[in-house]
Amino acid sequence: MHDFVELWVYLSATPLYGLTATLVAYVIAHGVYSRLGQPPWANPVLWTVVALALLLGATGMPYPTYFSGAQFIHFLLGPAVVALAWPMWQRRTELRARVWPLLLAALAGGTAAAGSAVAIGWAFDLPAELLASLAPKSVTAPVAMGIAAQLGGIPALAAVFAVLTGLVGAVSAKYLLDALRITSPEIRGFALGTASHGVGAARAMQVHPAAGAYAALALGLQVLLAALLMPLAVMLLKIF
Repeated sequence: MHDFVELWVYLSATPLYGLTATLVAYVIAHGVYSRLGQPPWANPVLWTVVALALLLGATGMPYPTYFSGAQFIHFLLGPAVVALAWPMWQRRTELRARVWPLLLAALAGGTAAAGSAVAIGWAFDLPAELLASLAPKSVTAPVAMGIAAQLGGIPALAAVFAVLTGLVGAVSAKYLLDALRITSPEIRGFALGTASHGVGAARAMQVHPAAGAYAALALGLQVLLAALLMPLAVMLLKIF
């Protein structure tokens, strides 16, 4: 017990605390996820976030202190997203043949995701800066933060909405798509990537290679379309 206390004191005083806590929480969550047969509700990202939030709340550690160590994992997000291009490259001929239907589907899905979020916010009479933070919720978090800043929103809040959207989609998509009797892995993956960006694409990759490829494509299309069209649409329509 004495050795454990000494280790805790050492880790809590160094950047290793955030790194160690994140790795341990994820390994445990992923072990439980695998043992249960990988059900969507046991998504390891979701339960890692919950565990870390409880840990930081219980210890009173400020988030910047935690992130000073966790940033080493955060750095890997970029290479991980780039790696999603590999399954797309393997299916490049197939994707090239479907380029226009996929582009139209991405545009429709992105419009529905942003439009429904803003419409619900309007219904609850949310302030303009919150609406602007909600609009890019289905775009991966770093890009959502930049778009929200352009729209007059709060980048940090946009990141929270994006992460929550990804987690909700990764947990609920299987049940929703099963209820709609959509069985094609390509369609399921594209829908998941459109609505739930990186977290959804990671889930799709675990389920089926084709679903992962189409989810990665949808993620990339949403980033491009949202970054190009969302500020333009807001400026022309004067939404906020």
